[in-house]
Amino acid sequence: MIAAIEVRGPERMKAHKMTTAAQTADRTSHRFILALMPLLTMLIWSGNTIVTKASAGLIEPASIAFYRWLIALLLLTPFVMRGLWANRRVAIRFWPKLAVLGMLGMVIYQSLAYEAAKTTTALNMGLLAALMPLISILLASAFAGERLTRSRILGGILSLLGVIYLISHGDPVKLLAGGLHIGDALMIVAIIANSFYGVLLKRWAPPLPMWQQIWCQIAVATAFLLPLWLLSDISPVTADNLPLVLFAAIPTSLLAPFCWMIAVRELGAARSALYINLLPLLVAALAWLLLGETLAFFHLVGGGMALAGVAIGMRQPSAMRIAAATSDQR
Repeated sequence: MIAAIEVRGPERMKAHKMTTAAQTADRTSHRFILALMPLLTMLIWSGNTIVTKASAGLIEPASIAFYRWLIALLLLTPFVMRGLWANRRVAIRFWPKLAVLGMLGMVIYQSLAYEAAKTTTALNMGLLAALMPLISILLASAFAGERLTRSRILGGILSLLGVIYLISHGDPVKLLAGGLHIGDALMIVAIIANSFYGVLLKRWAPPLPMWQQIWCQIAVATAFLLPLWLLSDISPVTADNLPLVLFAAIPTSLLAPFCWMIAVRELGAARSALYINLLPLLVAALAWLLLGETLAFFHLVGGGMALAGVAIGMRQPSAMRIAAATSDQR
């Protein structure tokens, strides 16, 4: 009997070590999967920038915008309609705010981006889109009562100088002589609209599950885009543009928000936002690989200044960092 106990002792230790190793592997795998969520979101967003540029000339902006949100609406409806019907009173009460959010984030932003793609490059669009976190912070300071720190002011100035250098192709005097390039101007307006979307979404915080909020916003976007589509030069869906429409409708409109919500919930908003700095790098790589666009010196200088400004502007004072870390751990 003593011999049996002596045999079982090492076996138990071995089993304990195997269990511990398995738990460690599970935690490592879980962290790896969580880290993939914001990275996958950035890949999809980068791909959408390429799709937006590639759609120019293949399909009219009003057509791809309408088809995209219509398909997303049809795919999402069976999954959310039962819960949305149960929450219909809340949805009706917050409908005006949900409508404004849908207009800003899904109609104005993406429609202007499709129009901008006709006259600007995917590289410029990716670099300008990377300004969204900083613009959101500045808008929150202006309209939501958040404190405007020195780092935000410095970051905003540095990013503005970088954008000026970028959109002027390294010669800011051109802006005084010829004005702002229409494609870049439309993209800047689109980014400001989407930044307002983020600020208002956080400030209003409609008490509905996220997928139900997204459905309401998509419904507003689809309803508003319908007459614009009917009044525009309607582009039929063809074998050439169908992949672009489907990518915009499914990965960009449905999968990316799902991955981003998981990232913000599990990693926290501050840590997730850091991944946005990868956006211009991914867009540059995809634009070079798929569209044949070249990276010029003014892209490096202007884009580098803009990204440096974003990094500085997103820095938080020590007290705010502690509060954010505490919030992220909850």
